[in-house]
Amino acid sequence: MAIFTDPIKDHADFGPGDAEWLHLLVGDWQLVADLAFSDLALWFPVPDGSYVALAHARPSTSHTVFHSDFVGERIRADLQPLVDRAWTSQVIERSPETNWTAETAMRVEAIPFVRNGRTLAVVTSHMDLSSSRMPSRLELTYRQCAYDLLRMGTLGLWPDFATPTGSRRGAPRVGDGLIRMDADGIVQYASPNGVSAFRRLGEMESLEGRALAEITTALLKDRRMVDETLPLVVTGRMPWRTEIESRGVSLSLRAIPLRDEKERFGALVLCRDVSELRRREMELVSKDATIREIHHRVKNNLQTVAALLRMQSRRMESEEGKQGLAQAMRRVATIALVHETLSQGLTQNVNFDELIDRQFRLAAEVASPTQEVSTEKEGSFGELPSDFATPLALVINELVTNAVEHGLSDRKGTVWLSAARQRGAYAEEILTVTVADDGAGLPPEPRREGLGLQIVRTLVQSELDGTIEWSARPGGGTEVRIEMGLDNESRRS
Repeated sequence: MAIFTDPIKDHADFGPGDAEWLHLLVGDWQLVADLAFSDLALWFPVPDGSYVALAHARPSTSHTVFHSDFVGERIRADLQPLVDRAWTSQVIERSPETNWTAETAMRVEAIPFVRNGRTLAVVTSHMDLSSSRMPSRLELTYRQCAYDLLRMGTLGLWPDFATPTGSRRGAPRVGDGLIRMDADGIVQYASPNGVSAFRRLGEMESLEGRALAEITTALLKDRRMVDETLPLVVTGRMPWRTEIESRGVSLSLRAIPLRDEKERFGALVLCRDVSELRRREMELVSKDATIREIHHRVKNNLQTVAALLRMQSRRMESEEGKQGLAQAMRRVATIALVHETLSQGLTQNVNFDELIDRQFRLAAEVASPTQEVSTEKEGSFGELPSDFATPLALVINELVTNAVEHGLSDRKGTVWLSAARQRGAYAEEILTVTVADDGAGLPPEPRREGLGLQIVRTLVQSELDGTIEWSARPGGGTEVRIEMGLDNESRRS
């Protein structure tokens, strides 16, 4: 299904909510196409007196009569008089003759959608009549339901703005089960799938002739857990959704009140067994909780390791040994910080800006507590995968430490950290990270890399699949630039 909205945007006569009402119609009219066993097309007038197709829906309960997409095209000449009559009369118009083509016989109806006394668009229903068999009770009931909804459209009563538009998985459809009730909530008809859904809940008797509210109430074992919307849904009084659970079975219900000019004369209730969907969702929630707990325990274990290293460093007599253990503690603490952040979220992505803001300042202070070093951060890292965040945090930690210890070298100065995301030549996303200082600059002769820089180079090349480059900073000091691809494919290639 597609929608062609430019003509609506250009229509100056629409009042508040008119365009949104038509969008709500297109978002929910698959229901009518399935009930009517018909293709639906939405037509809107254009200045030259013709109509343009805004949207098209095909039924899932029957085969389509239109195999090609015609959204955005002008109306056929033979169909326009019928649409003109419906636009003017504001009542449902039926073609007086069956439309015969080389392949099918088709019955066409034109339904004006009227709001606040003004016709906003016309829906045409195209039903294949080539099948000559006698329609079943299910088909006759479905078609009557479709007619009632379309007639409500001519009165501006459907679609209803109170209808939930949430995208929760498991929303019931016509084929999942349909129940039609009268104004008192008595079941007039229940489709086979609807009956089966309630049988899985434990209702073994016939639904027809009984109040759906009483049936549902009798099935509920724990009344304390009942959704407050349930009574209004099972009586068909409000166009809402709810969910009931009994005997390990979850049933999603959606009510659609049926109204005319005077009163509510009935309701449709769509039902769907969503037990498997909810079971899978619970598994995902359980897995998320397990993953968070694992990150939390890893963080605790790493903090224990850092504490043991600290205790060991106090017993060291060698200053070089103490310094080595201090560097090890800092690296362990950086990894622990990433796991702490992951233990607090529901996804495996990390808001890296929140993490690095703390780590950046802390790394500069720990590297040389006696120096007066200021830090400045520019740009945004954004959301990064967890397997990306840990090595990048370690790299930045080592580079900031190196800038303070060797670049500034017991002098006052500033360390800058900047990040920028952009698209590369092949539309891949690239993250550029720069760590700079205004210190002594690069040494005149290359010297052997220490452990910290070896860690940085290894992590950038193997874990981040990126490149790293040292250069002189304009204005004095050193600048380290790292580039890495954020797309999984580019990282794995």
